[in-house]
Amino acid sequence: MTATASADLAAPRTRLALFLLFAPALIWLLGLIVLPHVDLAALSLRARVAPRTYEFSFANYRTFIDEPLYWHTFVRTAAMSIIATACTLLIAFPTAWYIVKIARGQAKSMLLVLCLIPFWVSETVRTLGWMILLRESGVVPHFLVALGITAQPVELLYHDATILVGLVYTSLLFMIVPLANALESLDDALIEAAYDLGGNAWSILRQIVIPHAAPGIAAGSIVVFMLTLGNYLTPTLLGGKNSLWFTEQIYAQFITRFNWEQGAAFGFLLLMLSTAIVWLGLAVSGQRFGDVMRRA
Repeated sequence: MTATASADLAAPRTRLALFLLFAPALIWLLGLIVLPHVDLAALSLRARVAPRTYEFSFANYRTFIDEPLYWHTFVRTAAMSIIATACTLLIAFPTAWYIVKIARGQAKSMLLVLCLIPFWVSETVRTLGWMILLRESGVVPHFLVALGITAQPVELLYHDATILVGLVYTSLLFMIVPLANALESLDDALIEAAYDLGGNAWSILRQIVIPHAAPGIAAGSIVVFMLTLGNYLTPTLLGGKNSLWFTEQIYAQFITRFNWEQGAAFGFLLLMLSTAIVWLGLAVSGQRFGDVMRRA
């Protein structure tokens, strides 16, 4: 048998092996991501005209447009998610820099473990911990009284700032990891050469460090923004009834009102919002999605 014939026989076997290798992932993507989103879109485009009779309609989307509360909640959720992502980046960038470039030996490992420890428990437990700390009878209000900052314990829950604290806390690790991966590949000799050529800390950060870490920044921002935008538990517990988070509207339509068509429309709108903002962020930053995902 010639080498060409052997190669012709081996090619189908290689393709079959690759297909079998990727089959579980493809089935998972199809069954848990593609089909649910297709069904979500179909549900959002029908309206109930009788107990078990439906017709094609954009009424669910018109309801969203006509109701100011839905619009306000939608815009507020997007704005708060962007602010939370920016705050997370501002905290995570120096943290990742210290872990990667300054800490050495066991200190680096210890800092990474400290970042991981909060995620050893569920998000519910972490959020309830913040409620115990910030409620009127909690630790922080009494500590402020002991320091003389306030005359009596104040309620620190149910504010926008409290929601932001919870969102940043629950998302911080997902920003630190891609940033650390990006900064790890930055050659220290490049920074030293920049200082030797007369650069200062700000110019080096702006012209060398940030461009090099841009894929990690984009990857972390995408992950944190998506997690924050779709978060339900943290805004509900820390913000109370006035949190006005769009996922609450989706939950209310599905679970409280049993209006699956309206809930599907809201869910699809949230998906389109996240896709549009991620695309806009990539376009503004000049990053490619493939490069970003390799850093995630």
